Amino acid sequence: MRLLQVLEPSGGGSGRHFIDLCRGMKARGHDVHAVYSPVRAESRFVEELSSLDLKGVHVVAMARSPGPSDLPAWRALRAVIRKEGPFDVIHGHSSKAGALSRLRLPGHHVPRVYTPHAFRTMDPGLGTFGQKIYGAIEKLLARGFTERLICVSADEYAHARALGMPRNKLSIVVNGVETPPADSRATVREALAIPPDALLYGFVGRLCHQKAPERLLAAFQRVAERLPNAHLVMIGTGEMQDAVNRQIEAGGHAGRIHLTTHFTGPQAMAAIDVLVMPSRYEAMSYVMLEAAAAGKPMVLTDVGGASMVLKDGVNGVLVENDDDPKRLADAMIRLSDPSRLARHTAAACARSGDYSLERMIGETEAIYRALVA
Repeated sequence: MRLLQVLEPSGGGSGRHFIDLCRGMKARGHDVHAVYSPVRAESRFVEELSSLDLKGVHVVAMARSPGPSDLPAWRALRAVIRKEGPFDVIHGHSSKAGALSRLRLPGHHVPRVYTPHAFRTMDPGLGTFGQKIYGAIEKLLARGFTERLICVSADEYAHARALGMPRNKLSIVVNGVETPPADSRATVREALAIPPDALLYGFVGRLCHQKAPERLLAAFQRVAERLPNAHLVMIGTGEMQDAVNRQIEAGGHAGRIHLTTHFTGPQAMAAIDVLVMPSRYEAMSYVMLEAAAAGKPMVLTDVGGASMVLKDGVNGVLVENDDDPKRLADAMIRLSDPSRLARHTAAACARSGDYSLERMIGETEAIYRALVA
């Protein structure tokens, strides 16, 4: 098949999914073209995408928020489709790329697939007006412009149904990951000047409102005061980076907080003792899956996909999705007890084989073939 994959964020979990899907479809013999936006692109994402040797990699500037730039972006994407097509399937990832790749004039068209990677309406802080506007747009696009909408968790599927999207256009394909390397613990800790015997909490993700890094920093202030051997590594960048740096410097424990982009999440996972993700909303976070595949206990907010990788009190702690730093800090401190941490780690390791990348590629390919047929 000739496939066109389109993405706007170009980083984080959606970027990981995008690259894995492009690589996997190419490995199965398909001709893959990729479109990404340079506006929020991470350099590591661009380098990895370029190294895949796809049939074509195309740059179309797309802004995250709706605005006047959407029209030239749509025209540029249409130009790629006309020049490089015909395609058998066009697959848009994230809300902006998903909208631009699906909007079309009436008449014969190529099947459109959309993976939201968390609907904007899953954000509890969006507000009633925003929920109505974004929900109406998603419902309209799903009903009139989409052949298949792929949800990455049962929670996201339930949300799509609640928005009024038809059941016959929805599928669930849970994200899959490669098992992170297990031999990088000493290397990562040495590079970041983290003591070998430190209790290391980890965060991996974009520094943005959705991932709520400020929640974690507020909680770690409490943890650091109680646990002198606790350290925190935060892997990522984003629009909140300056605010995060200011919060770290103001907190009094800057020497025990390590903000870096020198490692990816999988590269650093072996060095982490407990993954902490205080997200405001998710569909199915890649970081959760990578931690689960690496056998790491987790502290997660109760958001989409969390219940699929974490059993509260067994392989981690599930906390309420709010801005209370004490609640998150208490959960983190609970896992500092050596015997409890050992039990949770053993339980996490026992479930580590459930998240195959090949399964995800195969299920997505089956959807493409059904649409083409």
